[in-house]
Amino acid sequence: MSSPTSTIVQCLSTAPSNNEKKVLAVPGGINPALVKMEYAVRGPIVQRAEQITEQLNKKDESSSLPFDQVIYCNIGNPQSVGQQPVTFLRQVLSILVCPSLISADPSPFPSDVVGRAKDILAHSHGIGAYTASPGLPFIRDQIVKAITSRDNGIPASSDKIFLTNGASDAVKAVLQLLIRSPNDGIMIPIPQYPLYSATLTSISGAQVPYFLDEDAVKDQWSLDIDELQRSYDDAKEKGIDVRALVVINPGNPTGHVLSRDQVHGIVRFCERNNVLIMADEVYQTNVFKPSEFISFKRAVVEVGSNVELASFHSVSKGVLGECGIRAGYVEIHNMDEETRQMLYKVVSVNLCSNVLGQAAVSIMMNPPQPGDPSYELYSKEVGDIFNGLQRKSQKLSQALNTFEGVTCNTSQGAMYLFPRITVPEKAIEEAKKQGLSAPDVLYCMEMLEETGICTVPGSGFGQKEGTYHFRTTFLPPEDQMDGVVEQMRSFHHNFLQKYS
Repeated sequence: MSSPTSTIVQCLSTAPSNNEKKVLAVPGGINPALVKMEYAVRGPIVQRAEQITEQLNKKDESSSLPFDQVIYCNIGNPQSVGQQPVTFLRQVLSILVCPSLISADPSPFPSDVVGRAKDILAHSHGIGAYTASPGLPFIRDQIVKAITSRDNGIPASSDKIFLTNGASDAVKAVLQLLIRSPNDGIMIPIPQYPLYSATLTSISGAQVPYFLDEDAVKDQWSLDIDELQRSYDDAKEKGIDVRALVVINPGNPTGHVLSRDQVHGIVRFCERNNVLIMADEVYQTNVFKPSEFISFKRAVVEVGSNVELASFHSVSKGVLGECGIRAGYVEIHNMDEETRQMLYKVVSVNLCSNVLGQAAVSIMMNPPQPGDPSYELYSKEVGDIFNGLQRKSQKLSQALNTFEGVTCNTSQGAMYLFPRITVPEKAIEEAKKQGLSAPDVLYCMEMLEETGICTVPGSGFGQKEGTYHFRTTFLPPEDQMDGVVEQMRSFHHNFLQKYS
């Protein structure tokens, strides 16, 4: 009997018998770069989870399953696992979607909600109309004020801000500018968020991996400048023109937060080697004390560097968790006007980002202030979400460290843990037998089948040879976390017993 994993892989790889008649036959009729592209966060395990969810929804077919729901810990998608939207943001968006609500008497909304919606409508043609390709000037001005405040007065400029449909689109746009040939390389962390490896594969750019270290610093992942230099030098020896360095801070999937000295050191490294910095800072408000977020924009200015910088942010993360709205931005710094015009051309192909998303970015960067009618509720909701994330992170990491053969560094920020697991030799053999890419794929698939908990194998993010991991969020509601921990514990014990 074939396993669920092998069945899915077979379905994905098997072309119809008459594929030679199809223009888009796999593999010969498809762009080979896309055939090679992989994105583990939405890979076969998640597809199997979706199948199980459909089965659970058909009550008469779910009796054989040992659980009654799938818990999606595979992706940072807070509202899919119960996080409630922040009221102020959704109230403003409600008026933007239905402007007639402004004249409702009595108004169901606080006065600052109505005022904020009026401001956005006054500076646009409504959410149903295109905007300027980089986004509404009014909203870009708000982003500039927020960045300037965050960075202790370091100025920003609205013409260096480009609003996009999520930070992912901004990342892809910058990578498009950078990659001129297959010899152009981008340094990416290992482990890394697979957006970078997938995009580079799709545009035929070279991946230049540098390894994060999970052992050098107690209880946390770390980045070493010497490792950056090793990676850069190795790539140059292979004839790769290293164009940029990707830094994810706070880390995904590792949850580490870079210190000021580390950020400054990275800037100096890039300046020495003439490498652009791509600063993925979408988790910048998910930073747990005593860690502190230092933006690369601030570091570049503090160091007095001319290094080129692209910084990314998003409404999907932080405490808002508005993933489905698809909104983010990139700020560029120390780039020539001609380069800015090229980026403008790239984003203009999509005309503009969605306007509701632009409004969400506006609210993220310019939330209610003390004295505003919505301030008290906004502060409570945001504080409750943030504090809950920190508690859940601590609970899950502490529990994982009690599992036999598991070590888990703490999360200083973001939404993830990336525990290392010891996989028995028989499990490694079984993974090979099933034709799986790595033993941690077997581990995560069996966890899903036995518990309903959907995670992502560490091999999907990259990891040092001979090590195995999985990524899990700590997003499920607090009243479910004890159950999640015990299900993971029971599964892990059974997995070791099964393959011992």
